[in-house]
Amino acid sequence: MVVETKKDLELLAHLMRRAGFGAPRAQIEELDTKGYDAVVDYLLNPPENAAWLGDYMVRRFHHEQSGMMGPRASGENWLYRMVTSEAQLQEKMCLFWHGIFATGYPKVIHGKVLWNQIRMFRRHGLGNFKDLLIELSKDPAMIVWLDNYDNHKGAINENYGRELLELFSMGVGHYSEEDIKEASRAFTGWTIGNTEYMVLRSERDSDWPYGRISWHFDYRAEDHDEDEKTFLGQTGNFNGEDIVDIICQQEATAYFIARHMYHFFVADEPPVPAWPYTPPRDEVAIKTLMDAYFDSGYDIREMLRTLFTSDFFKDEDARYEKVKSPAELVAGILRLTGEFDRPRREIMDRSLQMNFMGQMLNNPPSVEGWHQGAEWVDTGTLVERINFASEQFGDTDKSGVKRMIDDVMADEYAVSPARLVEACLDQLGVIEVSDETREVLERFAEQSGETRTREKVANLLRLATATHEFQRS
Repeated sequence: MVVETKKDLELLAHLMRRAGFGAPRAQIEELDTKGYDAVVDYLLNPPENAAWLGDYMVRRFHHEQSGMMGPRASGENWLYRMVTSEAQLQEKMCLFWHGIFATGYPKVIHGKVLWNQIRMFRRHGLGNFKDLLIELSKDPAMIVWLDNYDNHKGAINENYGRELLELFSMGVGHYSEEDIKEASRAFTGWTIGNTEYMVLRSERDSDWPYGRISWHFDYRAEDHDEDEKTFLGQTGNFNGEDIVDIICQQEATAYFIARHMYHFFVADEPPVPAWPYTPPRDEVAIKTLMDAYFDSGYDIREMLRTLFTSDFFKDEDARYEKVKSPAELVAGILRLTGEFDRPRREIMDRSLQMNFMGQMLNNPPSVEGWHQGAEWVDTGTLVERINFASEQFGDTDKSGVKRMIDDVMADEYAVSPARLVEACLDQLGVIEVSDETREVLERFAEQSGETRTREKVANLLRLATATHEFQRS
């Protein structure tokens, strides 16, 4: 079905902001010819060779973002991929899982290993949740982050077992302290290879200047507890895979993942620690996603298909209900302005500006990840967000900005203040604004002179990016 109405374009724009990082008017019009459900299917099933200016280009221009020597290189590399990849939902899901399975540089101290974790999210983040949890449990960055290299037969370390249950799958209140111990016993022997980790950290962890020593998962059978275990009411000689299997069978797990999805893709919820005491905004939506979880055999892709095609996602009241994270805001703006047609050193500056807004990729504040929603915005970060947007759209030499201005100037109807404002909002991704916001923009358009000039259009674009609606999705 061909999309024909402005309402249909607005719905597609909403989908691209939530399932990706947004899209300019021209791309939305192109998607318009496919129909909404077909666009959802494409986002959920990107081609394996989805275009982006790939690793070989990064190696050519930025060896430090390929070698991942420093603490910022992996985040800079990832931001560049968010900006240039056609597989937008794939990158958005990496951001989704990174926020839940929060792992950071200050403890891991190995950018390449953190990057490999993001690559793992890229491979498994749209697949089966059971497979994803098993891969997470084998991930070297996670093994170091939560000390499972120090989890031994007869001397368990409970860090990973505890966070697997509390923050990664079920949430507080659905397991006992004994369950944590039994899960930890099942993950004994799950460690990293090459040589003993602590020796690497204390003596020699590098082949400078060629790169860091690679880490890989190593299962040590002699260090695994083979005795019988009782976990969540089931008894057996469980290994880590068995623990994950039992976890995935639980209603609490379906609820936990469903609420995270609603929080990330539909509307901001309170921080996770408040969930045991605060009901979700939409119980029916959570139940719908839980049903999709079980009906599909824990398939994340099918849960998302259910979400994106649901009435609660399409509802106009759900639009602009989410505050964009710094990563979403920066990546979305850079996709619009077209600054990165290839790797450029400026990606380091853009990543640093994102840090000033409160988010450094691969460096969450704690194992809880980032608190999102309105907590992204305070008096300091709001100034950074608005200044960044104004700076980007004020540079009329950027290809995307120039194209937007050209399109507005070519629109014979965009002459009156009202039509000029509408044309500019369309160029920013078919943005809808409140009557109050529109009145302010039209007043600016009127006061800045009757003549339509390129400077006037550029300034109107800059002002529009400071609006409540543009800063949300």
